Amino acid sequence: MRAGLAAISVAVVLGLGVGYGAAAVADRSGTDEVHAVEQLRRPPQSTVTPSAGPTPSPEPTVTEPMVTEPIVSEPRVLWSYEDTGRDVRELEARLVQLGLMPARWVDAYFGTVTGDGVRAFQRRAGVPVTGDVDERTWELLRAGTRSPVRAELYPPRPVETRSPAALDERCLTGRALCIDKSTRELSWVVDGRVLRRLDVRFGSAYTPTREGVFTVYRKSADHVSSLYGSSMPYAMFFSRGQAVHYSSDFATQGYAGASHGCVNVRDRAALAALFEKVRVGDRVVVHRS
Repeated sequence: MRAGLAAISVAVVLGLGVGYGAAAVADRSGTDEVHAVEQLRRPPQSTVTPSAGPTPSPEPTVTEPMVTEPIVSEPRVLWSYEDTGRDVRELEARLVQLGLMPARWVDAYFGTVTGDGVRAFQRRAGVPVTGDVDERTWELLRAGTRSPVRAELYPPRPVETRSPAALDERCLTGRALCIDKSTRELSWVVDGRVLRRLDVRFGSAYTPTREGVFTVYRKSADHVSSLYGSSMPYAMFFSRGQAVHYSSDFATQGYAGASHGCVNVRDRAALAALFEKVRVGDRVVVHRS
């Protein structure tokens, strides 16, 4: 009897063990399938490690302001050498009022005499001495003078006279350009009367101006030298290419230079007026007194 009960107990235990093991296997298998399905359904987990916080913005760069010197514009030049016109005539008349140039040179041409007057005024006014009339110079000159009247703008040009005895005797009759190398003057003489005088410059020792009695054989108002390519305004030829003509170099450099043999004149307006009066065939006398 006891043996039978024991067998039954063993059987029951074995049955329960087998059943429990199968059930456990079934349960575990089902759980694994569920977990697998859930893993497929879940969104993938990010593998990026979260940052500790927002990325800080870079510090703004502080730029030092550029320090520049103030731009100072130079006064605009209004008139300078060789300019012409009514404004130049007014400039000259105002310089005459201040005693800075002779009234007889008021001729609407900015030549050396006008330039000397401008420089004298600039020295007196305490502004840069350039010889050019800039806006500042003109403003000061106008403030220190009055508006010129017509008689000041167009003064009578005196007829220059000189004792005929002082001229070369070859210049005493007819019409002659009497050119004195000693006094460096050109005198326009008609029937023994000196009607105009001009400062002149001559050639160097290597290119001397020829002396003697000649005649004007050609006139050329806008001549350009075929040898040197230089401008020779109001040229009056008298001896194998040598001529009386205006020289801008003489106007600016004075007697510091020399010509290539020609007779240089620095007053352009005066020579232009003389050019109109001189005729081909008039006498030219180059001499020393």
